[in-house]
Amino acid sequence: MLPPKLQALFCLCTCLTLVHPFYWQDLNPVVHVESSAWVNKLQALMAAARFGQTKIPKGNGSYSVGCTDLMFDYTNKGTFLRLYYPSQDDDHSDTVWIPNKEYFFGLSKFLGTHWLMGKILSLFFGSMTTPAAWNSPLRTGEKYPLIIFSHGLGAFRDGSASATYYFKDQSAAEIGNKTWLYLRTLKRGEEEFSLRNEQVLQRAKECSQALDLILDIDRGRPEKNLLDLEFGVEQMKDSIDRDKIAVIGHSFGGATVIQSLSEDQRFRCGIALDAWMFPLSDEIYSRIPQPLFFINSERFQYPSNIIKMKKCYLPDRERKMITIRGSVHQNFVDFTFATGKIIGYIFTLKGEIDSNVAMGLSNKASLAFLQKHLGLQKDFDQWDSLIEGQDDNLIPGTNIDTTNHHTTLQNSTGTEKPNSG
Repeated sequence: MLPPKLQALFCLCTCLTLVHPFYWQDLNPVVHVESSAWVNKLQALMAAARFGQTKIPKGNGSYSVGCTDLMFDYTNKGTFLRLYYPSQDDDHSDTVWIPNKEYFFGLSKFLGTHWLMGKILSLFFGSMTTPAAWNSPLRTGEKYPLIIFSHGLGAFRDGSASATYYFKDQSAAEIGNKTWLYLRTLKRGEEEFSLRNEQVLQRAKECSQALDLILDIDRGRPEKNLLDLEFGVEQMKDSIDRDKIAVIGHSFGGATVIQSLSEDQRFRCGIALDAWMFPLSDEIYSRIPQPLFFINSERFQYPSNIIKMKKCYLPDRERKMITIRGSVHQNFVDFTFATGKIIGYIFTLKGEIDSNVAMGLSNKASLAFLQKHLGLQKDFDQWDSLIEGQDDNLIPGTNIDTTNHHTTLQNSTGTEKPNSG
């Protein structure tokens, strides 16, 4: 999710959110819809509609937020991203949260459910908006920090996601004939680590590629946005403070943060939100000189994951870790706000802590960390104590006991090592 209090920071999000398997692993995509499991889940979703959706909250910073989509190079090797930026006004309409039904089909595949679940999710959430002014003009006149945000495997718009699209050729691009790509799943006999490591390497490359693109636009070398939207990229010339660039990511995107820091020194620091460390190779941990901040949920983490985080702790390298009490994996993303309390709790979209409180703690701690390591001239240092876990709703470090490396502790999905992303 775009952190509401990142204010003037560019939050370059390759799009939207992670959606974790909401205890739906029991659903087999080949079973009939009439099965009792399906009936129970469908009834719960219908109940969610009756309880009514809640809105994704508007940011409370001092800048209006604009949003647009950028696609450069129509092939599956190109750059396709969603850009959030400080805007001049709020006069434009809000941004559609998940703009194509095919994204919901990809999401249903990620959840391991029947494709009909994609139709149901599209029905419930297809018209939902996020509070950012679609194609609003950029607020010019100053240089802004830049954040590349990397989502989880269940979100959208790159080759390691549940769904994305490209165009086969120029004519397809001109008429908008999309070719959709869906989640790459394990083949029979395939080792999961090999696939996930390949994906995290790809994702880190995509983060650097997105950074290249934005910096080229900043230099005044805009290419044509193939999506031909109202937002003109030429207005972004001379808008980026090149000394203030960071990378942030959630879950699989948290692993991407670490991989990206090791490969691209233009990222001055990184923040890993409830990172899923499984995709990373062991040699990566000693290759990260930049400051790194782990913000974890209480319910998701487990010993082997925390042990890998601690491998990043080396002498003379800035490392911080905090855990948000009563939080779950989805407290870091938009879906925690998409349903009411009861359904949100049933499907593990909400934890025991209020979603607004959890998101606020994550945002404030992130802003304090960014100010410290990017040299921001703001008042975010008022939250420096949160970086140390000094709050009733925070745990300094982790709640997970790693003294016995062979300990098995169930995480929020009920498995020792979640394939969560």
